[in-house]
Amino acid sequence: MALVEIGRVCIKKLGRDAGNKAVITKVIDANFVGVVTTSRPKERKANVRHLEFLAEKVDPSNKEQIAKALEVEAARLK
Repeated sequence: MALVEIGRVCIKKLGRDAGNKAVITKVIDANFVGVVTTSRPKERKANVRHLEFLAEKVDPSNKEQIAKALEVEAARLK
């Protein structure tokens, strides 16, 4: 199972969003990914070492699935 992949649900371990769920929306390189978190719906860059990966995976192009995984309203996502 590849942990760093688009659509993987994870939890931020460090930083401003620590403790919040996140969904990987883009893989930048081996060390960084683009994520959308519950507290900041705009895509941000995150270090993969600061993420705890969960077994759950969603379709990154479907905002309703992302919102359900993050437990937020779909209208908040950008």
